[in-house]
Amino acid sequence: MKKLIVASFLLFAIAIQAQEKKWTLRECVDYALDNNISIKQSELDVEQSKINKKDAIGNFLPSLNASASHSWSIGLSEDPLSGSNINSTNKNLSGGISSSVTLYDGLQNFNQLYRSNLQILASKYQLDKMKDDTSLFVANSFLQILFNKEQLKVLQAQFELSKQERERTQELVNAGVLPEGDLLEIQATISTQEQQIVNAENAVTISKIQLAQLLLLPNYKNFDIAEVNYTVPPSEVLSEAPETIISKAKETRNEIKIAEANAEIADYNLKIARGARQPSLSASYRFGSNYFQSDLFDTDDFETQLTDNKSHNINLQLNIPIFNGFSIGNNVKRNKVNLEQAKLQLEQAKLDLESTVYQAYNDAKGALKAYEAAQKTLEARQLAFNYSKERYNVGLSNAFDFNQSRTQFISAQSDVIRTKYDYIFKLKVLEFYFGIPITDIN
Repeated sequence: MKKLIVASFLLFAIAIQAQEKKWTLRECVDYALDNNISIKQSELDVEQSKINKKDAIGNFLPSLNASASHSWSIGLSEDPLSGSNINSTNKNLSGGISSSVTLYDGLQNFNQLYRSNLQILASKYQLDKMKDDTSLFVANSFLQILFNKEQLKVLQAQFELSKQERERTQELVNAGVLPEGDLLEIQATISTQEQQIVNAENAVTISKIQLAQLLLLPNYKNFDIAEVNYTVPPSEVLSEAPETIISKAKETRNEIKIAEANAEIADYNLKIARGARQPSLSASYRFGSNYFQSDLFDTDDFETQLTDNKSHNINLQLNIPIFNGFSIGNNVKRNKVNLEQAKLQLEQAKLDLESTVYQAYNDAKGALKAYEAAQKTLEARQLAFNYSKERYNVGLSNAFDFNQSRTQFISAQSDVIRTKYDYIFKLKVLEFYFGIPITDIN
C-alpha cells in the first residue's frame, strides 16, 4: 500500500513538472532534430548509401560458393559395362567449391566505388539541409508564440486601463461633467477589448499547439515555452555587402553541396556506362569430386572415390560487347543527358541561392526600417494619447476622440511588437546563410 502511494505521488509530481516545463528555443530545436520524421528518413538514407558502398567494395572481392548434390536412379538404366538396359539402383554424390573474380570490367567497379562515396556525401548534405529547414521552422513558430503572447499582454494592459477609465468616467458622469454617452462609449470599448483578448488568447493557444505538433509532442495541450523578452539584436551581417554573404553561403549552404555532389555522381554514372563498352575479363576456379554406388557391381569405398575423382577447373573468360540492341549506347547517351541536367541544376542552385540571399538581405533591412519607424510612431502615439487622456479627464474632450487616440496607441504598440519579431526572424534567416546558428538569439 505504501509503495502504491509513493508511486502515485511520483507520477503526480512528474505530471506536474511536465505541465510546468517551459521550453527554450534551444530545447525546441534539439528536440525537433532528434524526433522529426523527415530527419529520421534522411538518416536512413545515409545508412542506405553506406550499404551501397559495401556493395561497391564487394564487387572487388572474389566470390566463394560451395555446392553438393545427391541423386538416386531406380529402375531401367544402362549397364556401363555391357551397354544393355537392366533394372538397377544407382546413387551418385558430387560436390565442390568454386570461386570467381572480375579482373577487368572497364573500370566500372572503381567508378561505382567512387560514386558510392559521393552518394554518402550527398545523403549527408541532404540530412544537414533537412536539419537546417527544421530549425528555421521551429524558430519561426517559437517567435510566433512570443509575438502572440506580447500582443496579448498589450491588450490585457489596455483592458485594465479601460476599466479604470470607466470608473473615472462614471464619477464624472455622476458629477454632471460628462454626458451619459461617454460612459456608454467606454463600455463599448471594454466589450470590444474583451473580444480582442479572447481572440489573442486563441492565437496564443493555436500557435503553441502548432509548435508542439511540429515537435511531435504527444501531450501538446500542456506545452508552453519560456517567455524570453528578446531584444532587437545588433548584427554585423547587415553591414556586409550582399556579395560577401552570397560567397559565404555558397561555401556553407547544403543546397550547393547537394547539387555539386549530384553533378559528380552523374559524371561517374557516365563513366560506368562507358565502361560497359569495353571488354571484360574474369577468372574462375572450381574444385570438386564425386562418389558413385550401384547394385550391379562393386565400387570403391567412399573415401577412395572422393580422392580418385578429384578435379580442378581453372577458367578465364573474356567478353567483348559487339551489339546489345543499342542498350549500351543508349545508356551512355542517357547518362550524358543526366550529366548536363545535373550541371544545369547546379547552376540553377547557385542562381537560386543568390536570389534568396538578396531577398533575405533586403527583407532584413526593410524589416529593420519598419521596426524603427514603428518605434517613432509609438512615441508619437504615446504623447498623443497622454494629451488626449488629460483633456478627457478635465472634460475638454469627448469619449469618441479619446477612444480614437487610445485605439491608435494600441495599434502602434502592436506594430512595434509585430515589426520587432519580424525583424528578428528575418535577421536570423540572413545570418543563417552567413553560417550563424539559428538558435543564437539574444
